[in-house]
Amino acid sequence: MTPAVSVIIPTYNRCAMVREAIDSVLANRGVEFELIVVDDGSTDNTRNLARSDTRFIYERTENHGVAAARNRGVELARAPLVAFLDSDDLWMPQKLVRHVAFTREHPHCDISQTDEIWIRDGRRVNPGMRHRKRAGDIFIDSLQTCLISPSAVMIRSDVFRAAGGFDESMIAAEDYDLWLRILVDHEVGLLDEPLVTRRSGHRDQLSAVTPAIDRFRILALTKLLASERLAGAPRHATASVLAEKCRIYACGLKKRGKADAVQFYEWVAQRAADWRMGAHSEIECAIKSMRTLLSEYRS
Repeated sequence: MTPAVSVIIPTYNRCAMVREAIDSVLANRGVEFELIVVDDGSTDNTRNLARSDTRFIYERTENHGVAAARNRGVELARAPLVAFLDSDDLWMPQKLVRHVAFTREHPHCDISQTDEIWIRDGRRVNPGMRHRKRAGDIFIDSLQTCLISPSAVMIRSDVFRAAGGFDESMIAAEDYDLWLRILVDHEVGLLDEPLVTRRSGHRDQLSAVTPAIDRFRILALTKLLASERLAGAPRHATASVLAEKCRIYACGLKKRGKADAVQFYEWVAQRAADWRMGAHSEIECAIKSMRTLLSEYRS
């Protein structure tokens, strides 16, 4: 039987935490699903987490990062719906049945998410207003801050594949990049119920070990402006946020004496005013330069 949902957990050297994540998914009832755990080249005991449960699929790959691991999971997925769970997060036992029901009740909603509980350093915290989840056309609101959580999202697999999946060259903000590309054309549904526990504060968390994440967001915004599909108010807003983030990042680079990079990002900030009018050939050159600089300046 073809499952209704393919659940994908990417993981790297988080044996204890991913065990809890796996158990939280397998505790779900009332929905046919498959659970695909993509082990991104772990060197701990992750490979020993196999379950006898027929819904469980384990795939081990070379270490290429979370974006590649998620994409590999979708390649293996058989269901018309895909849901992701980060290896440090947890689901409530009713997450899938509630979320699938929501999707069926809203057949024109190609991407949706649930609310979530935030735990930081073992204590519950309330997210700020800027992180508040909302429904509908959230593209412009998502430019400053990523408003879709990978662990809370459910998306039609054909929509994910049509968008091209996660950019595997991005070691951070790969979710921000993908969701924005999808939000250009799609509104988001919201099941206003906390069915995910989002855990943060541990030392290996990507946001904690990757400095200056806005440099990856800058790349994502520039990629958007390279497309003629982005027009009107969304394009103007994208160009404005790009200019703002470039100026802030350039200030940080200046303090570290990265003169060439400072000049480049200040140039991008200036050119963004023209790019808001439409795609320009120099944008692709800027994207290429950004990718080069990202590989050169790791901090």
